[in-house]
Amino acid sequence: MKLKHLSLSVMLIGAVSTVHASGYHFGTQSVSSQSTANASAAEASDASTIFYNAAGMTKLQGTNFSGALNLVAPSVKYENAKGSYASGSPAAIAGSSSGKITDDVIAVPHFYLTHQLNDKITAGLGVYVPFASKTSYDRDSVLRYNLNATELTTIDFNPTIAFKLNEQHSVAVGVIAQHAEAKLRQYANFGARLPANLGGPNNGGADGYSEVEGDDWGFGFNLAWLWDINDQATVGLNYRSSIKHSLEGSAKWTLPSQIKLANGATIATPAALAAFLRTAGYAADESAKVDIKTPESLSLHGLYKYDPQWTGFADLTWTRHSQFDRAEVVYGNNKPGPLGPTNKTILSPSWKNTYKLALGASYQYSEPLQLRGGIAYDKSPVPSEDKRLATMPDNDRIWFSFGGNYKLNKQSSIDAAYSFIKIRDGSAKVNGYCGGTAPGTAGTVNCVSSYTKGSADYKAYANLLGVQYNYRF
Repeated sequence: MKLKHLSLSVMLIGAVSTVHASGYHFGTQSVSSQSTANASAAEASDASTIFYNAAGMTKLQGTNFSGALNLVAPSVKYENAKGSYASGSPAAIAGSSSGKITDDVIAVPHFYLTHQLNDKITAGLGVYVPFASKTSYDRDSVLRYNLNATELTTIDFNPTIAFKLNEQHSVAVGVIAQHAEAKLRQYANFGARLPANLGGPNNGGADGYSEVEGDDWGFGFNLAWLWDINDQATVGLNYRSSIKHSLEGSAKWTLPSQIKLANGATIATPAALAAFLRTAGYAADESAKVDIKTPESLSLHGLYKYDPQWTGFADLTWTRHSQFDRAEVVYGNNKPGPLGPTNKTILSPSWKNTYKLALGASYQYSEPLQLRGGIAYDKSPVPSEDKRLATMPDNDRIWFSFGGNYKLNKQSSIDAAYSFIKIRDGSAKVNGYCGGTAPGTAGTVNCVSSYTKGSADYKAYANLLGVQYNYRF
């Protein structure tokens, strides 16, 4: 008896932010930058410049601290979902065809500290969240075999040092230590090969599921350059390297407690069937591993002071998302596949490199109050609906942001910002073919999969509220 089930795929980084920024990124690591739709990287007004352009630390005197908290209210909804099994009866997957896959509110903190060692050198440390998300489909969703729930949390520790070369030029270099934790849940169609004495085969009659957890440390670096052309204009470059992760952890398989027979009756799962599933490789606890590589990025930004009140900002960021071309989830045990035993499931998203363009401005309304705003267009790396992931129905988005900075005294200030992020409506055609063309054909890829397919339409947006406190010692 050969069993098929859908993989623990769509890979761990498929769990990353679905509404904040395209691809993997959370979208903002500073409230002062968020208020301009992240166009103000050349400003270097507070310690959060460590993330956007660390060379700007040379503009900060003494010791500076910035602590930010972002509250994200995402909404990613799917509708008109359909799913079908590769073979057997019934062909259509039964279950819910619509729902919301995001939490109501997500809280994300960021912290930065800089210290001026002398007139030429400034050191800093950033602790921030570059990727964070949680998505979950209903357990009975028609898309449950592709992926049912994902969760990813990362945190970066970024010690950086900046050098003032002369009155116009500054550079910086830093090391990034990134810790990633991921969880996912996925259902398995064990009913596809139920024996005849149990009313099989009966798709959907014996669903089990697996829960995977993994974590890892990865390391990268950042480089920055800032040029004060004159008293009015500044331009800069910021580079952030890719980071490799080998996420290792465990996969725990939960077997169906009941079997639904073709006539609609249910019986307790026979001990012999449970023993067979365990023997076939679906262990109560086995190892799981996936290698991922976050994309590198390069940002060109500038500002221009029109007069003592008005300043304009611009940022153009290129991201090498094409590094997410293929990924493999590797299990500790072999499991039945269409071409023989296998312990891998394969994801082939074929993402494209992208760009983000942001424009913003600030207006000094009064001595303590500065008003800020911006707009940004963020291009999605997803090349087509056939490559859109069910857990990350990413698409092009536009940011609308506004906020302000209020100086409490000579040493401290508060930033506040609100952003509305509108994501273009999209559709996804998902399948468990692991990069193949279809099951049972010359294009079959041997992998751990149920070989189901499905489709859905998505509507998404997000509200992002941020508050940041800045203090100079």
